[in-house]
Amino acid sequence: MMRVPFKKLKAEFKRVLLAVNFEDDKAETMATVFAENSRDGVYTHGLNRFPVFIDFVKQGLIAIKAGPEKTGGFGALEQWDGNLGPGILNAQFAMNRAMQLARDNGIGCVALKNTNHWMRGGTYGWQAAEAGFISISFTNTIANLPPWGGLEPRLGNNPLVIAVPRANGHVVLDMAISQYAVGKLKQFESNDNQALPLPGGYDHEGKLTTDARAILETKRLLPAGFWKGSGLALVLDILATLLSGGNSTARITRSGHESAISQVFICIRPTGIRQTQELIEEIINYTQTSAPEHEGVSISYPGEGTLKTRENNLKEGVPVDEKIWAKVLAM
Repeated sequence: MMRVPFKKLKAEFKRVLLAVNFEDDKAETMATVFAENSRDGVYTHGLNRFPVFIDFVKQGLIAIKAGPEKTGGFGALEQWDGNLGPGILNAQFAMNRAMQLARDNGIGCVALKNTNHWMRGGTYGWQAAEAGFISISFTNTIANLPPWGGLEPRLGNNPLVIAVPRANGHVVLDMAISQYAVGKLKQFESNDNQALPLPGGYDHEGKLTTDARAILETKRLLPAGFWKGSGLALVLDILATLLSGGNSTARITRSGHESAISQVFICIRPTGIRQTQELIEEIINYTQTSAPEHEGVSISYPGEGTLKTRENNLKEGVPVDEKIWAKVLAM
């Protein structure tokens, strides 16, 4: 496995972003996020996604100079138009604005339309948690998940992120609605089509399988929780579309590109910090008292694995796909 120092990874990302005419401050921010995504083990939305992002820029699907504009709202909810700007920058702005609303009102919600892929959704959960806020965020996507009982993709694999600040390591749930995200399936496929730990979708015979390539070919990903995941994907699309006034998964899919999508960022300002932290510890500690299924395996909370991966990759270097890394170096 090839490893690259975090600073080198970030520097190459920034070099390429500057070469496609991003302003220096924007290039710095996005290079940092792409590098941090790989640093934290989300390679599918770090290095592996970077060439796709650059291709979208060159196609004109991402307006590199555009920024968000407020279009409406009421109470502690605001609606913003991302103007097809870079998804990372729009999402960071929206989360910062939701936090400001929460400072003023106890809770804040920013609904964003006409934005682009935010890459790793967990980025914005960590952003809020680091600032001391509870957050809930989600996005719709192009149709890439069949509804329960269906054969063809009609739902977005709409990621849901819930983050809670914690002194001993933030709790950050970042989940796709399928058992395995599309990027994760591609990661297994590229690794000699390594078998998935658990079934993640259906093969050409309509049987559940651990064959990532077969699942990608049939486009029949398995919703997490079966019909429950299917229902969750649907309501997240409804909420993102209604609250933002933006595009639904159906409209995004008809466009032929995963662009001009809709997102929601909700922040809550915790009260009674000391008591809050004590309750979080009580919940996590109780959860971890369950006897582990396998010897030597500990029960972890959402976000714990990220912190361990982050520490290791900063020390040892960030693992990279050599072919994709070479492609970035040649840009």
